[in-house]
Amino acid sequence: MDKPLSLWARIGEALSALARGEGLSAVFDHLKTPPERTVAFTIAVIALGAKMAKADGLVTRDEVTAFRRIFQIPPDEEQNAARVFDMARTDVAGFDAYARKIAAMFGPGAPVLQDILEGLFTIAMADGEYHENEDAFLQEVSSIFGLDEACFRSIRATYVPDAVPDPWSVLELAPGSDLAAARAQWKAMVREAHPDRAMARGLPPEAVKLAEERVIALNRAWEEISAGAKQAAL
Repeated sequence: MDKPLSLWARIGEALSALARGEGLSAVFDHLKTPPERTVAFTIAVIALGAKMAKADGLVTRDEVTAFRRIFQIPPDEEQNAARVFDMARTDVAGFDAYARKIAAMFGPGAPVLQDILEGLFTIAMADGEYHENEDAFLQEVSSIFGLDEACFRSIRATYVPDAVPDPWSVLELAPGSDLAAARAQWKAMVREAHPDRAMARGLPPEAVKLAEERVIALNRAWEEISAGAKQAAL
């Protein structure tokens, strides 16, 4: 029985299938069903990350390290990952063209698009700074993805230390919302963010750390809110 191709080998095959003259954005037209969607997710994060690195002005070692941390790239598979990054960096197509193709493939507002945005925030914060150009880039990507403002603020509050790290924002709620509603929201968001569910919608096993970190952030937000409510009741 033949050994299944690795994620990175499948990415290499997807890139090789592009017709002569086709840009990287065309790859999303060919990756519309599972398990190709795990390939699409990975290409989406690397490709948009490369475009964001250009918006930031330079590609730092920290950003490259962030790709490795998200995807745990084996040394013998680095060539395929680097190929995606270089194709995106040199492609004349704008990041908005990539974002629209990705949104169309998964469906506007799909939970996996939030996973992709979280991957981009991980890359943006790899150097310890959150630049204006990165914020504008990520807001535009979020808008094209069909994610609402509350969702964007939630992710930003989770990843950016000085972006009003308010637990209510993490749970996409107005400050002081009803505690029972907050608890229900927390449970629903944790359920949606669970690694098993994230993998079922296209997150590759190599990137499951993103889902794990999201659950940790949601639990931390609820703990802070519930502790504050208990303190106020004393």
